[in-house]
Amino acid sequence: MSSAANQSNKAAVWDFWQKLNHARPQQVPALARAALHEEVNWNVSAPVDQLLGVEAVIADFWLPLLQAFPDIKRAPYVFIGGEDRGEGWISGCGYFTGSFVRDWLGIPASGRKTNIWFGVFYRMRAGRIAEAYLQLDILAVARQAGFQLLPPAPGAEGGKIPGPLAQDGILLTEQAALESRKSLQLVRAMAQGMSRYQRNRDGGDLRSMEQAKYWSRDMKWYGPSGIGACHTLEEYEDFHQRPWLEGYGDRNISPEGAGRLMGWIGEGKYCAGGIWDAPYSHHNGTYVGVPASGKLMTLRDFDWWKREGEYLIENWVPIDMIDLFRQMDIDLMARLQAQIEARKRGIAAMW
Repeated sequence: MSSAANQSNKAAVWDFWQKLNHARPQQVPALARAALHEEVNWNVSAPVDQLLGVEAVIADFWLPLLQAFPDIKRAPYVFIGGEDRGEGWISGCGYFTGSFVRDWLGIPASGRKTNIWFGVFYRMRAGRIAEAYLQLDILAVARQAGFQLLPPAPGAEGGKIPGPLAQDGILLTEQAALESRKSLQLVRAMAQGMSRYQRNRDGGDLRSMEQAKYWSRDMKWYGPSGIGACHTLEEYEDFHQRPWLEGYGDRNISPEGAGRLMGWIGEGKYCAGGIWDAPYSHHNGTYVGVPASGKLMTLRDFDWWKREGEYLIENWVPIDMIDLFRQMDIDLMARLQAQIEARKRGIAAMW
């Protein structure tokens, strides 16, 4: 894919987003029909999951969202594009913000301003969106409405996850090819380091991954509800990597063709990559109090990285925790309904 095609794809998506931000709810269906392929494959975090075709996207995603948050606006803080294996991708993350006036996905409306952390990958075809993979931190929406569906995260949780400290993540113009290659090479080297970990050999010892070679001392890692944010490499290892590897230690076992691998793309100092419903690891240890089941787990996991010089300095990592826990036979949306009923009876119910 040429640089011109990438710039054209970015312009098409950015224009769609800006029009949505200024549209009245009744105008959104026409905007969606113009920007999406008629048979678009649209995927959203559980419990929405897969929607096929633009009319299903309008009826089952956009209209319920707009009814719940009629003044909703999107504010991205990372926006990049690129090509991987012959496919053009556009990707970004940031926040939707709106007044929560009607129930959404079973979450009671709070009547207050609510922030929804999002991350998205679009596969483009002929300037339109042919596939979409959208992560929404639905657990954070429930928490803002007063419902805690997982134990408090080990990392920092609550408030809005910040964007790039330098506020330079919206890449609307062409980026230097050399800088883009340097960013991709660093991310790939970091990922290869992670792959050196072996559960049976290393256990809780993470030194085989040599992650200090790749991360700045000032690194920031921003995970989803249930994990939280980490502000040093030590916090990242203690709050996320060790608990995660105890639960899912033989990761990255996805067979070719299973699930969806989003484009590994890099522009300037930024890179992005992700997987959707890809076999990832057996559930071979306790995770957040859930004992090992031995099941082969699939994962919906996205990453956006920023490189500063020779090191990675920031990383945004939404994960579909509702989907992850339902594979372990824990229905977090049912837990929400139980908390709602308990609250009606005056009982303070928790996870």
